[in-house]
Amino acid sequence: MSVVRVENVTKSYAERGAVTTAALRGVDLSVEPGEFMAIAGPSGSGKTTLLNLIGALDAPTSGEVFIDGTSLCGLSPLALADLRRDRIGFVFQAYNLIPVLSAAENAEYVLQLQRVPRAQRRARVAALFAKLGLATMMDKRPPKMSGGEQQRVAVARAIAAEPAVVLADEPTANLDQAAGRALVEMMHELNRERGVTFVFSTHDPMVLAQADRVVRLVDGKVAADERK
Repeated sequence: MSVVRVENVTKSYAERGAVTTAALRGVDLSVEPGEFMAIAGPSGSGKTTLLNLIGALDAPTSGEVFIDGTSLCGLSPLALADLRRDRIGFVFQAYNLIPVLSAAENAEYVLQLQRVPRAQRRARVAALFAKLGLATMMDKRPPKMSGGEQQRVAVARAIAAEPAVVLADEPTANLDQAAGRALVEMMHELNRERGVTFVFSTHDPMVLAQADRVVRLVDGKVAADERK
């Protein structure tokens, strides 16, 4: 079964009342378990809009989105929140770490929402930090960390709850080339070794070169679907 399925999805936005802009136009897309997939395209092509629909952060104007076979159409706000918490991991451009919490506490946050016992979630995060080369960062707070370190913690937070899919919107946008490359290599290693499914948007050629599949959007439509 596909982790993500997008069926004939459109998304339009009203501007100044009468004018409507179509961000997505009849998009069909399936993501299988264990894929490492990039959504590419120029600015305004619909990359972020598509990720927001897959992540249940927005609803399509028409069409349907499925996560693990569950249609998002018609789910209550509470059910959507539960689905985002349990089945989807998010990595944002701006990291979105909580500055007053330590790196470990940030990574544990979703597990805490899931009511995972403290000792269990601390052990899971400690093992994950060791795997990601973050063992010395456990007690460090975001303001004392570099951008690359913060984004690595954000990835740890995204996968700690073992979601069905991790969505990353331009994850290297605020990083220098070396930090960006290290981040993508780390994500790819998690994909290969743990089977974590990643879908990320990017226009960075270095990131696209590491993707196993590249879906290219042009003017809100799928223009190409390339597998390596």
